[in-house]
Amino acid sequence: MQELLKELQWRGLFDNATPGLEKRLIQGSIHGYIGFDPTATSLHVGSLVPVMLLAHLQRAGGTPVVLVGGGTGMIGDPSGRKSERPLLTLDEISANSAAVKEQLEQFLSFSGTNAARVTNNADWLLPLSLVEFLRDTGKHFTISTMLQKDSVKSRLEAGISFTEFSYMLLQAYDFLHLYRSMGCELQMGGSDQWGNITAGIDLIRRVEGGEAHALCAPLLTNASGAKFGKTETGNVWLDPELTSPYAFFQYWINTDDRDVESHLKTFTFLAHAEIDGIMSRHDQNPGARDAQRQLAQDVTRRVHGTANTERVMKAARLVFSQEGLDTADEQVWEVLGSELRSWKTTRASFPTPLIDLL
Repeated sequence: MQELLKELQWRGLFDNATPGLEKRLIQGSIHGYIGFDPTATSLHVGSLVPVMLLAHLQRAGGTPVVLVGGGTGMIGDPSGRKSERPLLTLDEISANSAAVKEQLEQFLSFSGTNAARVTNNADWLLPLSLVEFLRDTGKHFTISTMLQKDSVKSRLEAGISFTEFSYMLLQAYDFLHLYRSMGCELQMGGSDQWGNITAGIDLIRRVEGGEAHALCAPLLTNASGAKFGKTETGNVWLDPELTSPYAFFQYWINTDDRDVESHLKTFTFLAHAEIDGIMSRHDQNPGARDAQRQLAQDVTRRVHGTANTERVMKAARLVFSQEGLDTADEQVWEVLGSELRSWKTTRASFPTPLIDLL
């Protein structure tokens, strides 16, 4: 466990942590959680940063806890938002929660001594009465303290509803509940979550007299300054129905040369020496885009599986280098038919023999 922080630092996944975390990790295994609000039917590539935090925690010997925000998703986190999220129905949240849970299960091991665990805060937030929550949790927070948190302060000028203003208290209560129910001592997330996470740490200290910790990763942007994971058409989703495996693969292939090394460190488990070797070859011949290909192949395989990855790689080689033209099977042509501009016609519409037409 004591090597976890060093691993995250060289991979660019470390931004800040509470002072006592390193000492706690030396003592042994720890339960750490990250919350994912089901505000959409799928996670997107920006969600992979917190997912990788959980994966590295597990690889270091810790127990990752995935918190699906079936309860907090009814409100929506104001962090990083300029306007309030549209409120979803219970049915929408339930469907989104199931989809998000299924995607997260692709990245973590759910067997062994430190098997990952999945929980849903709807189980304890929805039955909670307002009076009980205000009496037992709300009394430990002052308005002045909450106003200093970045997630609230950034929204004051544009306006923030009481609904979103209360999100911080609900997230703090989640941390308290997980601390009580499974001894969870660590919450992780992006740097924009620091205020919400430390609110939970304060609540645990005041209510239970216990010590808890925070660990945050930096918010990623591309070398061009654009928000990571955004394209001209919007988010790059993990759901193949929203972003096809081919388009997903091409997103990583198109990584800027200035970003590819950091992305290899952040989104793969390749060792330091392996990445150094890849980048050495890349620097000698950037046009070959070997580093981007290694990145795209690794991430696509974990998200969409080996078979889909091999299929889209064959399709990409066929399009860009005409490699494999004689051996392409029906599935490869189906990939191309769905990705490239095409049209259907009838034989009667083209009386010219096909060979002459081509």
